[in-house]
Amino acid sequence: MKKIALIIAVAFSLNAYAQDSVLTNDEQDRVFNSLRADGEAVQDTLWKTGGTAGLNFSQVYLENWAAGGQSSVSGTALINLFGNYKKGKSTWDNTLDLAYGLLRQGDAGVLIKTDDKIDFASKYGRQASEKWYYSGLVNFRTQFAPGYALVDGAPDENNIISDLLAPAYLLASAGMDYKPNEKFSAFISPATYKMTIVMNDSLSSIGAFGVDPGSNVRSEVGGYVKLAYTTDLVENVGLATKIDLFSNYLNNPQNIDVNWEVLVSMKINEFMSASVSTQLLYDHDIILQKKEEVIDSEGVVVDTGRGPGVQFKEVLAIGFSYKF
Repeated sequence: MKKIALIIAVAFSLNAYAQDSVLTNDEQDRVFNSLRADGEAVQDTLWKTGGTAGLNFSQVYLENWAAGGQSSVSGTALINLFGNYKKGKSTWDNTLDLAYGLLRQGDAGVLIKTDDKIDFASKYGRQASEKWYYSGLVNFRTQFAPGYALVDGAPDENNIISDLLAPAYLLASAGMDYKPNEKFSAFISPATYKMTIVMNDSLSSIGAFGVDPGSNVRSEVGGYVKLAYTTDLVENVGLATKIDLFSNYLNNPQNIDVNWEVLVSMKINEFMSASVSTQLLYDHDIILQKKEEVIDSEGVVVDTGRGPGVQFKEVLAIGFSYKF
């Protein structure tokens, strides 16, 4: 009876309104969709959007300091945005993470880059069962500005080691997404294409980041797994972690590329926050300068100190943040 009464009430409302103007089909749909069967209002959008912007900084000033040291100023700006769409059995999740940080140390006023990140991800899913989705994912990662090797603690602008689109990583993947709840998801793909891009000629000429010397692109086909988990540890303290695993079917599939990020965020008040973030990377195709060359008694180099290895970054930040 409640449903019948509600339909009659809506019909009378439309009829009364039509005496002054004629409703289009779209306008009538908006009227009906603004009501539930129990008469409660519903959201007028299928999108959920938002994000966080932050500015973190630290400063040290020393004058005639007997214990030694250097004055320094550092700052990091970051923006994290999301836009998620859901309608019926379809979902579409999008994220964009940006970060850039600089450090000025000593009297020379030399600026050293401390953080640099562009990371965009888009995932579409179609529900297959209660907890499983057919899904497709696209991920793009690169950086804003050049990075240089450090010589005596200062960047050597004649020795560039990275740049915008050098490297950049484009990944396209199709598979299944397991979502048992809002906190955890596991995306599993047996069919993934990964492209490594190096658009800086000086870096591509030496085969940096695994591309063939002189080539700007390296293509790989393999399997991919992405796990993500978020939760509140205690009040005003949150944990977010995600790990990407990729295996190249055609070249040493036992060498798994790893990208593991962890973020612990603490809300101090409405506009201040603190966070600890870590990132662990391993890519067998990226050659690192890990240690000095080893030369034997006859002057022969037995270890160049170069090779694949684990990369690790940790950032402790306290500053201003705004959530929208």
